[in-house]
Amino acid sequence: MGQGQQETVATSLAGAVGEEISASLAPVDAELERRYPGDPGTRQPVHTVYVPGDAFAADTLRTWGDQALAALDEHAPDAASFAAVLGLPDDLAEPVYTRVRAKLEREPVEDLRVDFEDGYGPRPDAEEDEAAARAARLIAGAYADGTAAPYMGIRMKCMEAPVRDRGIRTLDVFLTGLTEHGGLPDGLVLTLPKVTYPEQVTAMVRLLEAFEEARGLEPGRIGFEIQIETSQAILAADGTATVARMIQAAEGRATGLHYGTFDYSACLGVSAAHQASDHPVADHAKAVMQVAAAGTGVRVSDGSTNVLPVGPAAQVHDAWRLHYGLTRRALARAYYQGWDMHPGHLPTRYAAVFAFYREGFAQAAARLARYASRTAGDVMDEPATAKALSGYLLRGLDCGALDTAEVTEATGLTRTELEGFAAPRRGDLTASTK
Repeated sequence: MGQGQQETVATSLAGAVGEEISASLAPVDAELERRYPGDPGTRQPVHTVYVPGDAFAADTLRTWGDQALAALDEHAPDAASFAAVLGLPDDLAEPVYTRVRAKLEREPVEDLRVDFEDGYGPRPDAEEDEAAARAARLIAGAYADGTAAPYMGIRMKCMEAPVRDRGIRTLDVFLTGLTEHGGLPDGLVLTLPKVTYPEQVTAMVRLLEAFEEARGLEPGRIGFEIQIETSQAILAADGTATVARMIQAAEGRATGLHYGTFDYSACLGVSAAHQASDHPVADHAKAVMQVAAAGTGVRVSDGSTNVLPVGPAAQVHDAWRLHYGLTRRALARAYYQGWDMHPGHLPTRYAAVFAFYREGFAQAAARLARYASRTAGDVMDEPATAKALSGYLLRGLDCGALDTAEVTEATGLTRTELEGFAAPRRGDLTASTK
């Protein structure tokens, strides 16, 4: 064969075969696109803070930050003492402690939910109306003056008969208040608790559709989280995974699945002393949630601990170690969000998150840099791994564990390029192989 001539490659199948197969799979292609759009690519908060509706005030976010800083000042006034409590290695002690304090000063809460459910309790209707209207005014004002958390919203009462009407009214009052005080903020998040049947999710969808129509909003504008707090939400009477059906019932509006540690544990008969996010029943529930949500764009959140860091120093330190350990455990299992119930939990939430991203930063950055430049290394990575590596770095950037300059220097990639590696959908390698 002469130079420059290309060898003919033999095939056996007629072109019509591939066309027929593609035509037969077209419905499946459409179904995959609809059901599994992939991660939305937006920031996921590292936690959600719940504050009772009657306790929420204009200075709540700043108060939580100040109380968390005060706890550090009293019980771990420097990097060495904080590292000793949590067992941080020497090379992470100062970077983590410095970043924790800076975070508490700059952005102490990433996601706040004003609670009108378990944390609020039964109240006269007029009182709850006013609290919901006040929450709307304060949240709208916070977004207007730049003091809001990245995400804010309410947890309404559930769709069960005894409290359904009250929950619907509270949601209406709150959303109406927001629309009349500047409109719905981009960071709006709603939580629907104690969901047991997919039909309750459908009811929430219909409720939001009616509100959007009444206020002239774009259809689908309002999303919501589904809180998993009952055994029936995981396993239905027919043996199917209810939570997967709930995601579909949400018709694209579901933004998250949040595990409710104590309600779910109690539902399965776990005694109070053993209700925790690392109990086997919790691991099972979250594993089912995680598989059901994978690829759908719905994110999974861990629950909380009710062991509060209060009292003498030894007691605070014990609670900090517990919370730090649970948070690190969740992160390793790819539950990148959890609940915090007390300002004293903020130091260990951020310490765990920052340590998680900083200790793996160098290796992740080096692996992604080699992948991007096609340089050989001691680990053979593929597009799916590059996607995970870039997602890891982006989450570290979003929460403040990593700085843009150091990530760019270590990887040779801009944030836009990182997002390109994190973005490919199922079977799409284009962005990862350019």
